[in-house]
Amino acid sequence: MTGKVYLIGAGPGDPELLTLKAYRLLKQADVVLYDRLVGQEIIELIPEAAEKMYVGKAKSMHSLPQEDINSLLAEKAKQGHQVVRLKGGDPFIFGRGGEELEELIEEGVPFEVVPGVTAAAGCAAYAGIPLTHRDYAQSVRFLTGHLKDGTTDLPWEELVHPAQTLVIYMGLTGLQDISQSLLKFGMSATMPVAVVEKGTSKAQRVFTSTISEVYQVATDNEVKSPALLIIGEVVTLQDRLAWYGKY
Repeated sequence: MTGKVYLIGAGPGDPELLTLKAYRLLKQADVVLYDRLVGQEIIELIPEAAEKMYVGKAKSMHSLPQEDINSLLAEKAKQGHQVVRLKGGDPFIFGRGGEELEELIEEGVPFEVVPGVTAAAGCAAYAGIPLTHRDYAQSVRFLTGHLKDGTTDLPWEELVHPAQTLVIYMGLTGLQDISQSLLKFGMSATMPVAVVEKGTSKAQRVFTSTISEVYQVATDNEVKSPALLIIGEVVTLQDRLAWYGKY
């Protein structure tokens, strides 16, 4: 009898940001395939009896190619297991969730998707940065700083826009190119930027700067991945609204 795959968003790190549904299904899992960005405290929630498989990806280092992960999900479910595919953040926001589900559909494997708190929402909240604000930003745009071909070739002209917040996932490696490109296409050199490292975790660090100086700030402070970039006037509120670790 075929089992089922649950594609679950684990959130950005804090285990208490798991949804009730995600927690329940994780506790019932027979097999769990988890990514590099899933917090250690969440990994520790996986039942001891469950088969745990690390399938994470770092830059240029994949424990398993994506195609093999897709096939493994289908294989384990066809063995009758309840399979949890555990991803950091939300599986449908730069999480390759759609690619994995396409394979399950082809293989006739049933599945459910359990959304998670995406890094943009979680890290911004824990950093004290509202992504929208009536005085500063009426729209927010999510982007990835690391495209499939390894470039950071983004629609720069569209991104330089007033009253808009940019949130760039996986932007640390290409940070210098990102900042220079935005300046080239007309962004003010004094545009506020925040770099949120290991957001929502106990190791969270937040650095605020400007688009012209952010690369140097990140370098001087030896910022490491995972790190999220937040660009926009809303960042000016960070000093006043920061709460995590203060109370």
